[in-house]
Amino acid sequence: MDSAAIEHFLHEQIRAWNAGDREAFFKAYRDAAPAGLSIEYVGRAPASDGWPVLEGMWAAQNAKIEIDEAALILNGSEAACHNRNKVRGTPLVLPTIELYRFEAGRLSVRYFVGAPGAHH
Repeated sequence: MDSAAIEHFLHEQIRAWNAGDREAFFKAYRDAAPAGLSIEYVGRAPASDGWPVLEGMWAAQNAKIEIDEAALILNGSEAACHNRNKVRGTPLVLPTIELYRFEAGRLSVRYFVGAPGAHH
């Protein structure tokens, strides 16, 4: 994927998540990772097949979390994102640093999830 396609994916997955558009969310991932998806929650769970992880994330969190994109840095075929995951109906925000590596049709994602804090 070139940098424009990577940037489109990163924004599209957030747009689809916030809209509750499951079909568009999973399509974005299928288009970005035709050869496979790996997801790791750093310090919590090792890298594993990302498809069931993504399914579980959607089922457990989509109705509860709205994502604000705070920063995106794209270098070559890798991106780092800082997102603010707002817990709907509360003042809580879970900050994340998300690392994405696009390589030969595979996407590897590493999530660093911070402790919840109040909106700032």
